[in-house]
Amino acid sequence: MTSIETTKAPGAIGPYSQAVDSGAGLVFVSGQLPIDPSTGAFPEGGVKDQTRQSLLNASAILEAAGLSLASVVKTTVFLADMADFAAMNEVYAQFFKAPFPARSAVAVKTLPKGALVEIECIATAK
Repeated sequence: MTSIETTKAPGAIGPYSQAVDSGAGLVFVSGQLPIDPSTGAFPEGGVKDQTRQSLLNASAILEAAGLSLASVVKTTVFLADMADFAAMNEVYAQFFKAPFPARSAVAVKTLPKGALVEIECIATAK
C-alpha cells in the first residue's frame, strides 16, 4: 500500500492519507471537502461551487497518482442536505463522461467544517 499526497489538494486533517494506492490496481481517494488548497477556505457560493472544488481536489490527487477522473469507477457523494442533489448533480455531470462511474449519494447530518458536500472516489489504474 502506498500513500498518495499532493499540495494541489488540501492536506489531510487527521490520521489518514489523501489517497492510497492499494497495489492491486485500485486507488482510493479520501473524501474531499470543498477546500481551496490555495486559500484553505471554501469557495464563495453554494453547493455548485463546493461540488466543483471537491471534484477539482479529487482530480488533483488522482493526477498525483498518474490517473484522472476518467479512471474513476465509483464515487460516493455526501450531502448536508438532499435538497441540493440536483444542483450537485448538474456540476458533477460536467466532470464525468460515459461510461459514468457507479455512484452513491447520501444525505448526512453534518459534514466537517460545515461543508455542503464531500466526495470520495475509487479509481482503477488498469
